Amino acid sequence: MTVICYPNMKDYIANDIYKLLKYEEQNMSAEYTIKETRMIGAEVKLVKCKVENIPIDISFNQLGGLSTLCFLEQVDHLVQKNHLFKRSVMLLKAWCHYECHILGAFHGLLATYALEVLILYIFQRFNSSLNGPLAVLYRFLDYYANFDWNNYCISLEGPILTSSLPNLVVTDQGNDGADLLLSKEDMRSYTEMFSSSTFCVNQDMQIFGAKYLNIMDPLKEKNNLGRSVSKASTFYCAAFHLIQERFSRRRNINTLWGPSRVLVCPRETDNHIHVEK
Repeated sequence: MTVICYPNMKDYIANDIYKLLKYEEQNMSAEYTIKETRMIGAEVKLVKCKVENIPIDISFNQLGGLSTLCFLEQVDHLVQKNHLFKRSVMLLKAWCHYECHILGAFHGLLATYALEVLILYIFQRFNSSLNGPLAVLYRFLDYYANFDWNNYCISLEGPILTSSLPNLVVTDQGNDGADLLLSKEDMRSYTEMFSSSTFCVNQDMQIFGAKYLNIMDPLKEKNNLGRSVSKASTFYCAAFHLIQERFSRRRNINTLWGPSRVLVCPRETDNHIHVEK
């Protein structure tokens, strides 16, 4: 959730919203239960809380975030397969948050959008072979567990040598780029489509700043989505390796949990999530 306001009013409104939520947190007669309200003074100021145990993030003037949301919505329509991209994002977010504990930019960990781009790259490379969220999780772990984070940057066009930056030297497009989900023409179109909002993301950034974990924003190539990570990338690789090895012990991924049973989208006539047996 983002609040649109005059730039010079952003801090005042953020403080007002924080105080209002803190007041409601103490209000025993409030309509909704609010707890764990806090202000995050990170690069992007956030007010975080839980409403009825649902985590809520409130940002301010983050038009770029709305652009990326629209971009990812377009990707989901392109992938199809009963919203496989969205379902995979839900599964990977849950795994990264509850199992691996590597999600949370304000803790020096991986930003949510960075994770979404990592997932998108898996679809970019392997879309035709992905038939369910669990298959995406396996491919995600298998690929990134063996990725050379110390020397390469992830981009939708392929891995880029960090030593070549700011020049973009793509080393491996996969199948010569023939089976990529998004072509260069597609990305140019999406960049133009959402450029009116992406300008507000680190407008002063002149070059791509290499960090421990390097992930190029598909809508703004100078924006390193991995810049929030404060620890060496071996921490991530170890986590990916651990789970990937567990999956590898199974001959058939469907014997662990069939993809058709993982986060099946609700039917239009259903009032609840339908899980196929």
